[in-house]
Amino acid sequence: MTNSIITSESNGQIKELIKLQKQARERRKTKKFVAEGIKMVLEAINFDKLDKLYVSESAFDRTAQRLGDKLERIPYEVVADNVFKQISDTVTPQGVLATVNMPEYDVKEILSDERKAWVLLDDLRDPGNLGTIIRTSEGAGMSGVIMSKESVDLFNPKVVRSTMGAIFRVKFCYVESLIDIIEEIKKSGYDVYATAMEGSEVYDCVDYTKGSAFIIGNEANGVSDAVFEKASKRIRIPMEGKLESLNAAVSAAIIMYEMARQKRK
Repeated sequence: MTNSIITSESNGQIKELIKLQKQARERRKTKKFVAEGIKMVLEAINFDKLDKLYVSESAFDRTAQRLGDKLERIPYEVVADNVFKQISDTVTPQGVLATVNMPEYDVKEILSDERKAWVLLDDLRDPGNLGTIIRTSEGAGMSGVIMSKESVDLFNPKVVRSTMGAIFRVKFCYVESLIDIIEEIKKSGYDVYATAMEGSEVYDCVDYTKGSAFIIGNEANGVSDAVFEKASKRIRIPMEGKLESLNAAVSAAIIMYEMARQKRK
């Protein structure tokens, strides 16, 4: 360990880290976010997105062992354990986190993806749901995730953790008007499906093989009326018992994997 140790919470870097953890505005301004845990740090290094590494004093030796010669090529700071607890967003910190440069994608890049399979999120608000949807999108081979500007911040620490590294591998973007994107997809000859309980086809009776998008709405209110009206068709996931709806991430996963199943066949 050659670096001096940051021992004060009033250190400028520590203050900036706390801002990045807590404020979406600060993340947008700096185009940086915080990734915690050795897995996320390694992903950031592999994708050349790591800005600076911070390691707690007690975790330094094991972190250095995991990173090997990578540690010699990246800027890092060692932080006293009591100070590290202040910059961590987890109950039991692993002792390693990093500031990371945000990946950025253009909506045209996502819409031109050859797989032609898009997830549209209309005002999704729960961080865990968004993180899970991003992670599942990778597993199901989706083209990307397009979000309304009112949706939860993708770089919220809880979202980042939930993606399990998929945040570096799945294309995504926020758009001013989800309606405009729906219209563009339809004009290109692809259907856009909205999830609904009534007047709709069962999700696995629809042909997704030629390319399509589907919309997942707000956890409390579902797909907004204005967006709903622009969808090509309605689909539903049948349910037993007295349930009125499924969790947004669960619903998205069911549809994504049906799309993937059909394409495999």
